[in-house]
Amino acid sequence: MLDDASLAERTGRLLREARYLNLATVSPTGRPWVATLEYAWFAGPPRFVFGSATGSRHSRDLAASPQVSGSLFLAGGGATGVAFAAVDGAQFTGRCAEVPAVDLDRYYSGFYEAVFPDERQREQWMLPRSSLRAPAGHRLYLIEVERWWLIDTRTWERDRIDRRIEVPLAELPSS
Repeated sequence: MLDDASLAERTGRLLREARYLNLATVSPTGRPWVATLEYAWFAGPPRFVFGSATGSRHSRDLAASPQVSGSLFLAGGGATGVAFAAVDGAQFTGRCAEVPAVDLDRYYSGFYEAVFPDERQREQWMLPRSSLRAPAGHRLYLIEVERWWLIDTRTWERDRIDRRIEVPLAELPSS
């Protein structure tokens, strides 16, 4: 049985261990796109932050429409097979936009600490704040999560039907 505590625990594991999120956007002409991005997670309310070039396809799509969907995934096993007990994933929907310059300090350090936990790497790859403000060509983007689902593991072993279970945002980890 999946209770709120186990759903929150699984979500916490995904947020800690998944290195990338897949972000789906749609162009003004209706063309879909998915980008794989490194991210930082911020709780209360649930948010993701990622960095990208303003000229990238997903950034141009976001400038036209802020609605997004995305996923995180952990795969168990390795070269010898898949450990199904270690497989887990989440999907979400939300709204995404550039982090306003006035809020850049709020997310800047947390984003770079999450993406580059090693301090030496962080110093090497961290963009200065000035490179994340207009007219520079990079930005931090903020996804405000509106809905969250996990793979529903309750019946998979019995019928092999891939289902999702929605997790109320209030049940997501608070840190």
